[in-house]
Amino acid sequence: MDSPFGLLAELTYRCPLACSYCSNPLNIAEYSDELGTDEWLRVLAEASELGVLQCHLSGGEPLLRRDLVDIVAGAHDVGLYTNLVTSALGLSRSKGEQLRAAGLDHVQISIQADEPAASDAIAGTPSFHRKIEAMRLVKELGWPLTVNVVLHRYNIERIAAVIGLAEEVGADRVELANTQYYGWAWRNRDALLPSRSQLEAAETVVRAARERLRDRMEVVYVIPDYYSRYPKPCMGGWASRQLTVTPNGDVLPCPAAQSLPLPRASVREDPLERIWTGSPVMTAFRGTGWMPDPCRSCPRREVDFGGCRCQAFQLTGDAARTDPVCHLSPDHDLVVRAVEAANLPARARGVPLIPRPHGVARRARPGS
Repeated sequence: MDSPFGLLAELTYRCPLACSYCSNPLNIAEYSDELGTDEWLRVLAEASELGVLQCHLSGGEPLLRRDLVDIVAGAHDVGLYTNLVTSALGLSRSKGEQLRAAGLDHVQISIQADEPAASDAIAGTPSFHRKIEAMRLVKELGWPLTVNVVLHRYNIERIAAVIGLAEEVGADRVELANTQYYGWAWRNRDALLPSRSQLEAAETVVRAARERLRDRMEVVYVIPDYYSRYPKPCMGGWASRQLTVTPNGDVLPCPAAQSLPLPRASVREDPLERIWTGSPVMTAFRGTGWMPDPCRSCPRREVDFGGCRCQAFQLTGDAARTDPVCHLSPDHDLVVRAVEAANLPARARGVPLIPRPHGVARRARPGS
């Protein structure tokens, strides 16, 4: 067992956007009793002692936390490299200057498309122009900037213009990540999954952009699992390199694992080190001993670790099954049927998006 390299600190699930591909839990009201400032500072100190080097401050929208500057300063004080993952709504100049002084190292801003009408429609609220202003502010304040775009059927054909936008604002990195089907994205999978022709066109654009921009901007492209021959390794292997702390203090090996029927572990009840090394939620699928066939006898078992446990559970009801994305899985036909449906003519599919509601009520805790 290795020490974790990265911590995803989900500070709140509150968010001003209403994206239909959001991967946060459907039951976000259950996470409304958020950790307070002192609790987060303790978690960050314990994470550093455990070996964590990178801390990604996410949500929801982390800028909605009134104590965000204090949390950033606390992470900086214990030696963590901090990355703010944000919609940038609420990133004013004064807030930016405070975060810079607190030691924030990197900013990642999401955008939904390359122009206002499409971006605002996908986000569920007017936000495009504020995002562009925030990107320019980030560069002015001297931070590295990643522009993140979640791709799906409704924006993947705009990928060239999206890359152009990232180039225009001076991004150091653009992350073009096809939708991961958890949370609201799972409910909207049939509407969001792109067609094969859309993917092929996008990949052509990405290859050309990588060549053209190789000395100026990193272009990261993540294809949708459903079109892969083999599954992706779950976060580099279940509870191997990464861990997530949710707004209410639950600790998970990945952001989507709250959906699995596993015993709960919380930083309000145990130290992070004890949870990482011995809690059932962390040990359930660590390594390869839990694997059934065909994974158990597969030469790729320590490459992809059987794929995503959350995806296996969503598609089959059994988190220990081989990820159905794998062409060797006995359940692969579940993915094949979804891909076939995504490639029907649009008029035959006619699948409407289910809108995600804005925000969530919560009980206030000191400093949050």
